Amino acid sequence: MRFLVITDFHQKLSMLDLINGRIDEYGPEFTLFLGDVTDMGTGEDAVDIISSINSDVYVIPGNCDPRDFPQKISKAAHDMHGKGTDINGQYFAGLGGSNITIFGTPFELTEDELYKGLKPISKKGMVLMTHVPSYGVLDTIPSGINVGSKSVRKIVDEYRPVLALSGHVHEAIGAIEQNGTLFVNPGPARQGRCAIINLENGHASAELLGPMD
Repeated sequence: MRFLVITDFHQKLSMLDLINGRIDEYGPEFTLFLGDVTDMGTGEDAVDIISSINSDVYVIPGNCDPRDFPQKISKAAHDMHGKGTDINGQYFAGLGGSNITIFGTPFELTEDELYKGLKPISKKGMVLMTHVPSYGVLDTIPSGINVGSKSVRKIVDEYRPVLALSGHVHEAIGAIEQNGTLFVNPGPARQGRCAIINLENGHASAELLGPMD
């Protein structure tokens, strides 16, 4: 199974051609979009953006997306906010939004809400899609502070997903394996970044791509 992962697009429409070029080049079976499709935009803005991606898209909202995002986006993509689904024999679970920030963005959740949203849909060996990263993994901002979610980390520790995908922290780009889980933050799509994931026989690998690759 091969799929494309993008996040933190922030309504940078000029990057749509690059995303579609990656789809043409790598031939992923589908695309996972981990939120911040818009930059404090509307649900209609999100639909227009997703509709311009030449792929089957599974999507969650980011903290900069509107609260009606899950309802609106179902016109153009598979809404994964608070949902789990089987894709080609692999279980995927998703929850969007972020933990509380200092910026008061539209789609923020308490740690309790994050945990209660993830717990019922989580399974051992899943692919976990969240906008906010696990606390302590790919979540460090330039000042050195960890801003990830302790609830997402708790879910990871309880269920050991084969793959934990996130965005949100633009600077924390990378792919790190810990205790059998591959954590991936592809970096912001607004900068032309994305990741190609290959998942076979319970093993995941990631190729991180930048704008010049």
